[in-house]
Amino acid sequence: MRFKLLRRRLTISAPRMVLRSAMPWPLRWAGAAVVLGFCGAIGLWAFEFGKEIAGLDSGAREELLRLRADFAKLQEERDKAQSILNTSGSLITAEKAAQERLAQQIKTLESENRALRDDLGFFEKLIPSSGAEGVAIRGLQAEVLAGTQLKWQVLVLQPVKNAPEFRGKLELSVSGTLEGKPWMMALPGGPLPLQFRQYRRMEGMIDLPAHAVVKNVSAKVVEGAVSRAVQNVSL
Repeated sequence: MRFKLLRRRLTISAPRMVLRSAMPWPLRWAGAAVVLGFCGAIGLWAFEFGKEIAGLDSGAREELLRLRADFAKLQEERDKAQSILNTSGSLITAEKAAQERLAQQIKTLESENRALRDDLGFFEKLIPSSGAEGVAIRGLQAEVLAGTQLKWQVLVLQPVKNAPEFRGKLELSVSGTLEGKPWMMALPGGPLPLQFRQYRRMEGMIDLPAHAVVKNVSAKVVEGAVSRAVQNVSL
């Protein structure tokens, strides 16, 4: 019986034995992590110590400080350039607006200057001629615009002081050629009523027929059936 038990223990048929560690696996993992961390810390310390010995760390720190200073300087210059650019843009906009206002003022002044010249010529014509009496026509002007319209202007006056009121009509006629033939026309609405004491300026527009060529414009002041003044202008 004892022999059988001994043979069973010594042969393949003997029961298997399992050896188990007394330390739990979480503690083993924690221990391994501590060992790895300690090794990493030693490696990092050795690397930093090596840089300090070689003088690399101080040079890199100085280079970093220099780069930061250069960056701050460039940023300051960029801000100044941006400020100058914004100011220049505002000045250019203001200058452009001032130029536009100045151009508009120049146009207005030119228009006023033309009006003043016209008024000056008008009032110069009001100066009485020596020995002139009765009604007179001064400054008959006519201009063809774009070949389709005639612009006319006439000044009628009594070149005497304390002149009596005049009542009459102004007749205006246009003559020339139409398609190569002699042609004449009067104001479309007929003579214009004329009433004034010292002077009267009258003006208007006449639509011309197509292909009409104006060569002469005639103005006549009529009182009743009597012609008081006539003036012609050639174009």
